[in-house]
Amino acid sequence: MSIVDLRGDFHVHSTFSDDASSTLAENLAAASRCGLGEIRMVEHVRQSTSWVPDFVAALALEPRPEALVVRTGVEAKLLDSTGRLDVPDQLDGIDTILIADHQFPGPEGPWNPAETRRRLDAGLSVAAALDLLTTALIKAMEGTDSAQLAHCFSILPKVGLHEDDLDDDHLERWASTAARTGTSVEVNEKWQCPGPRALAAALAAGAELVAATDSHVASDVGRYRWVRDVAPGK
Repeated sequence: MSIVDLRGDFHVHSTFSDDASSTLAENLAAASRCGLGEIRMVEHVRQSTSWVPDFVAALALEPRPEALVVRTGVEAKLLDSTGRLDVPDQLDGIDTILIADHQFPGPEGPWNPAETRRRLDAGLSVAAALDLLTTALIKAMEGTDSAQLAHCFSILPKVGLHEDDLDDDHLERWASTAARTGTSVEVNEKWQCPGPRALAAALAAGAELVAATDSHVASDVGRYRWVRDVAPGK
């Protein structure tokens, strides 16, 4: 299958994210202990988030372990099927925006899993729902200068669907857009996605694959099990 460099962790949260428990310093020390060469520190944001400059400044003040490249990112959810993202205007010092399918991107705004299941039960076809999702991802990639797909397709099991419901055309358009726009596709340890079919499509299209734990605690940084199995690393 694909080759992913397991010496990097491209999705690590600190206490700047309200659901994480480790500090910036603890994450950097963990990365150094497990021999990583690269880490992307990522925090959850909304359009109203005002502390991004504080995050960038705090990270800049942290001593960098020798030979560790430290990158920055913000994780923003898809808002609708036009690919609009819930991201603040102030992003100076941020390398990459992580496009996240935390909710389902409906035409008029995000649907939570329960609302999405209700619409599917009421007659929204699986094909139409997947068209909404893949179109939103494609438009978000096209509209974001430096992007990474965060735990892509993790929304599907939450709404009663599966990656196998994506047809070859969905995956080809998704993967070719990632390659064309230079969007990296993370292979996410926490949510165990994307799966083998999607990763094979991304690899065939020439998209960049990166390893990510989506760590919310320092002890998880750089620790791969599922990723190592699904996308053997070097």
